[in-house]
Amino acid sequence: MVSAKEAKQRILEENESARVDIMKLDLCSLSSVTSFVDNFLALDLPLNIVTNNAGVMFCPFKLSEDGIEMQFATNHLGHFLLTNLLLEKMKQTAQATGIEGRIINLSSIAHNYTYRNGIRFNKINEQKGYGNKKAYGQSKLANILHTNELSRRLQDEGVNITANSVHPGVIMTPLMRHSSYLMRMLILLKHRNKTTQVDDAVFIVTPF
Repeated sequence: MVSAKEAKQRILEENESARVDIMKLDLCSLSSVTSFVDNFLALDLPLNIVTNNAGVMFCPFKLSEDGIEMQFATNHLGHFLLTNLLLEKMKQTAQATGIEGRIINLSSIAHNYTYRNGIRFNKINEQKGYGNKKAYGQSKLANILHTNELSRRLQDEGVNITANSVHPGVIMTPLMRHSSYLMRMLILLKHRNKTTQVDDAVFIVTPF
């Protein structure tokens, strides 16, 4: 919550009249996701944009409290559940306001570097054969597949909501803490700064 409070302070420094509510959400916990959604819906606020950006990367094998491999749980399933639980609210908002809703999933070019068969549907939670980089790529591939299918369904339904996945570029953030020293050095040579990191996502959520 410390980072959230710091972000809130920076926003208020730029715009004193802004309303910024901070709510607790742990994407690796399905119960935390459902609790967050219940608390958010209780506020009865409109919902135009959902940006799914939380993540872990290259971490050692570990299961979440729900018994799901940690990278898949955090990077995909948590966002998948969050989006689906908020989707009806987004539909209501889009219909009531006439403003197009936007769903953005922060994916990664790493989706190209997953397991040979893509997503290991029958072995997601198995430690045998686990590779931390391939598991990360697996979770990012799941982001893209989720986005593509969600976009198709929204179009078929005729709902005024779009869904897009975005590769933010290579960025040196605490997300890289499980990377090797060599990889961190290579990234430093070709990384984007944190300001340009958000450019693509901001472009997608900004009305034309």
